[in-house]
Amino acid sequence: MKKLAKVLVLFVLALGISYGANAQGQKIGYVDSQAIIDMMPEGAKIQQDLQAYYSELQAQLQAMATEYQSKLRDYQANEATMSNILRQSKEKEIMDLQSRIQEFQAGAEADLAAKQEELSKPMLDKIKTAIDDVLKAKGLAYVFEKTVVLSIGDSAIDITADVKKKLGL
Repeated sequence: MKKLAKVLVLFVLALGISYGANAQGQKIGYVDSQAIIDMMPEGAKIQQDLQAYYSELQAQLQAMATEYQSKLRDYQANEATMSNILRQSKEKEIMDLQSRIQEFQAGAEADLAAKQEELSKPMLDKIKTAIDDVLKAKGLAYVFEKTVVLSIGDSAIDITADVKKKLGL
């Protein structure tokens, strides 16, 4: 229900902006930034770097999971012969390791998102600058992301090719 409300608000906003722009004779453009990103050499490099970073995090997580499984097997194999104090100590050690694994997973997701933002920012800034340049050159009032707009009218101008050209793609 909330998603439908957001879509409706976005639709009304886009419709209002479109109506206002057309009523004033302003031109509206749209761009497919994903198509631009897919063509940029920086995009492929960012994906490689993110994959390498992800692999490092996965390796660390796998090492922790292996340690957890080893401690759990050891505990289960020797539980019957352990004293109460040793059993409690081992249980606490296993639970602490499980908590660290969960914290690591949550932290790794956040780190991966931050790394993606860090690596992508220069490329996205470059694209935004090119879009701004094309916007000014074509005298557009607004430029929308193609994948976010619900409907694109015939009078809207696709500036994707112009932005690619500006970026040398």
